[in-house]
Amino acid sequence: MVQQDGKYLKKKFGQHFLRDTHFIDIMLKRVGLLDSTAKDSNIFEIGGGAGVLTRAILACPVARLWVFEIDADWAADLEKIDDQRLTVFAQDFLQGDFGIFEQHKPWILLANLPYQITFPILYLLQRHRRLLRDGVIMVQEEVAQKIIKTHGRGFGVHSLFLQYYFDLELLDKVPPEAFYPAPKVFSRLFYFKPKQKVLEIFEEEKFWRFVRTCFAHPRRTLKNNLLSTGYDFSCFDEQTLGLRAQQLTMVDFLNLWRCIVKVREW
Repeated sequence: MVQQDGKYLKKKFGQHFLRDTHFIDIMLKRVGLLDSTAKDSNIFEIGGGAGVLTRAILACPVARLWVFEIDADWAADLEKIDDQRLTVFAQDFLQGDFGIFEQHKPWILLANLPYQITFPILYLLQRHRRLLRDGVIMVQEEVAQKIIKTHGRGFGVHSLFLQYYFDLELLDKVPPEAFYPAPKVFSRLFYFKPKQKVLEIFEEEKFWRFVRTCFAHPRRTLKNNLLSTGYDFSCFDEQTLGLRAQQLTMVDFLNLWRCIVKVREW
């Protein structure tokens, strides 16, 4: 088993600690923490680990930093950092109460995310995006490329969903040797900012369920994906039904949804 600072790294938590400060500087700069205006910034970090990013954030003139660390051993180490601006939560971020962020909003997120919880975290952030200013996260390169896709292979529900609610920007590609232990894949720094104005979707949850159904089998046509679902798609023309979901845009899906729910405007 791999050790760092006398502790075994736990594979179940996806612990690959970023240690190259070059990439940490990129994260700090993109959200403005290297500027004098950072003194009013409220930051939270998911997965503090060995505290390299944590200490770099605290070297900036931020107002406060909250760190969420699921591993009790590393959380105990982080609590030893002597800085009144730091609060450590020894808990699973996915199980936390977002209500605690209300008082000091808006928040900036900086995180080297465990790859296996990237999408659960992003979907949680989407639900609470009104509390966020912006952020930079580390994700797997393949995941980053899928998120920014606008058509074709790799384009899917995650792409549509996240692009609809956030402005997204790929930053630097990060090699495995920037981490300890080194993962087997490249990573990518990924900037996000909640969009200020998003068109409200009629029966939003049902809409995204419909979109997931359209992408259920990417190589199948819309008609074949929808045949046994119960959706009334009789208003779709044959040309549309012959397309694959990857050939459609967000506007196309919204128009199809209006047709299904019999609503012209919402």
